[in-house]
Amino acid sequence: MKAIACELPSRLGLPLSRLHVPDIVSEVRQHGIVAEISGTTVWRWLSEDAIRPWRHRSWIFPRDPDFEAKAARVLDLYARSFDGKPLGKRDFVISADEKTSIQARVRCHESLAPAPARDLRLEAEYESGGALQYLAAWDVHRGKLLGRCEKKTGIDPFERLVAQFMYTEPYESARRAFLVVDNGSSHRGEKAAKRLRAIWPNLVLVHLPVHAS
Repeated sequence: MKAIACELPSRLGLPLSRLHVPDIVSEVRQHGIVAEISGTTVWRWLSEDAIRPWRHRSWIFPRDPDFEAKAARVLDLYARSFDGKPLGKRDFVISADEKTSIQARVRCHESLAPAPARDLRLEAEYESGGALQYLAAWDVHRGKLLGRCEKKTGIDPFERLVAQFMYTEPYESARRAFLVVDNGSSHRGEKAAKRLRAIWPNLVLVHLPVHAS
């Protein structure tokens, strides 16, 4: 049974990415290993074993030839230094990202608040209200979060996020505002850096290595 639990689903002819306890139960029954077994027993056996096959690690091969230099630049900023010099009091570091395709769910019935001897009641049925994109900017050293929802991503929505903090203090009058971003299409490359700098001269766009978020 443990050997099956450690097998890749594709080798068992299953259209799954990972095996779960009910899948393992089904397989051991089909192989005639047991006539009957509960999912709880399978889980207990696997939990007691050193292998624990449900654990997994992901990896990705860095393909950016300048990965180390770009990563070091960002890590230095998080440690409050840039080009080998410490940041000043009027230097700020903001990290921004986009969370796309957040489903907007509209509950068909109102939730009922908890009461004595009754838990919160949340009706499971909902209607889809489409999808929203959440754009967020995090002031790394001050612990401040600014965010907004947009109907779609792109250059204009991203610049509205930047405007949300760059037209407020202390960023508007900052000596430098370092904006750390990934390589999304709305802010990729030197072209995006020049476009943003033309609007906010004190803004320094800093790109992460490819495949870094």
